Amino acid sequence: MPKIDWSKLGFEYTPAAYHARSTYKNGKWGPLKLSRKHEISMSIAATCLHYGQACFEGLKAFRGKNGKVRIFRPKENMKRMNDTANYLHCPEIPEKIFIGAVKEAVKKNIDFVPPYGTGGSMYIRPLLIGTGSRIGVAPADQYDFVVLVVPVGAYYKGNIKPVDAIIMEDFDRAAPHGTGHIKTAGNYGAGLHANIIAKKMGFPIVLYLDSKSRQYVDEFGTSNFIGITKNGNYITPDSRTILPSITNKSLMQLAKDMGIPVERRPIAFKEIADFAEIGACGTAVVITPIGRIVYADKTLEYDRAKCGPVLKKLYDELTGIQYGEIPDRHGWLMDL
Repeated sequence: MPKIDWSKLGFEYTPAAYHARSTYKNGKWGPLKLSRKHEISMSIAATCLHYGQACFEGLKAFRGKNGKVRIFRPKENMKRMNDTANYLHCPEIPEKIFIGAVKEAVKKNIDFVPPYGTGGSMYIRPLLIGTGSRIGVAPADQYDFVVLVVPVGAYYKGNIKPVDAIIMEDFDRAAPHGTGHIKTAGNYGAGLHANIIAKKMGFPIVLYLDSKSRQYVDEFGTSNFIGITKNGNYITPDSRTILPSITNKSLMQLAKDMGIPVERRPIAFKEIADFAEIGACGTAVVITPIGRIVYADKTLEYDRAKCGPVLKKLYDELTGIQYGEIPDRHGWLMDL
């Protein structure tokens, strides 16, 4: 058993015992293998290092109220990774390889799944990289698919508290016809500089407007944008430059279940001053409520003391399903 103080576990890299791996070579995927090593050996001319052939996913496994460990919507992550793979001219990962690797990584590290009641979970990181050698700009002829797992604690201790966001005028997250719609490593590298500047200014999160007109809300640096209007509608942007969030997709379904009208459409920045609640949603936190947005000389104030009632209700519903406290009526949880 790992010696982990579950009460002090944060959202950081804590090596587990094993990771799962498969290599694509000579036009086909090899067998799944388990390894205790935490390093990768590759050519110094690997395409992931030179030409950005690197994509990844993030999902979680939860130890439920009954002690059973289940994985949340892994097939959705598989579909999204294959969308990214196709765009980057990497080979698709067959379901047998993807789901098999995810399940094996969790099973082999089952003691690293935090106990029910700690607010923790097992974060699962599938990674697909070009490891074949290329000097000219071209796709690799060899790829490695790796699934690593990390025990993580609750992103927020005790409750989800609002944070302040800033819109950085001098930075874009993605180009109109770029790679914003896929989960490639380069997208996150592009946002590092703005994120560091924002944090030095006291803002934990950056909100981006569309890079073409700067009139419409795009998404946050690491997560989708959610707004709750004063008449109680759930609204989220519809744009090719944002990543299709599985958390957002799940929350939209739960909102519909609750009778909350859901709108997915372009959102003009001038609209959001009249929203009742705003949140960022993603795998790590489910929902990060936003208490204030600063943009140049404008400041939009929301509830800076607590999460709004609609977002809190959605948060409780989704986490209740994940931890087995509420029936999984949509069949989102996969058994090991």
